[in-house]
Amino acid sequence: MSYLKLDLHDIFNKGKEIDSALVDIIKQAINRRIDIVEIIPGKGTGQLKKKVIRFLNDSKIKQQYSRYKIDNVNFGKIYVYFNHTKLRKEK
Repeated sequence: MSYLKLDLHDIFNKGKEIDSALVDIIKQAINRRIDIVEIIPGKGTGQLKKKVIRFLNDSKIKQQYSRYKIDNVNFGKIYVYFNHTKLRKEK
């Protein structure tokens, strides 16, 4: 199973860089047929995590992945799952 990881700790206060990093990791996952992307917004105040979830719920982004879930043990991690077979059929 292939896997990518995006840690947002270093750019937590740079809105445009966060957006760019999120778009880039989704594109990488699709182009490289990665199964899972782990996004680490960290725990902090929860604002960055909310931003990531809003990004993932955007209708244009949402159609590019299968589902996402917040880690039950570490609430500072979000996993995004891709089903490339399903995504290819829909296009």
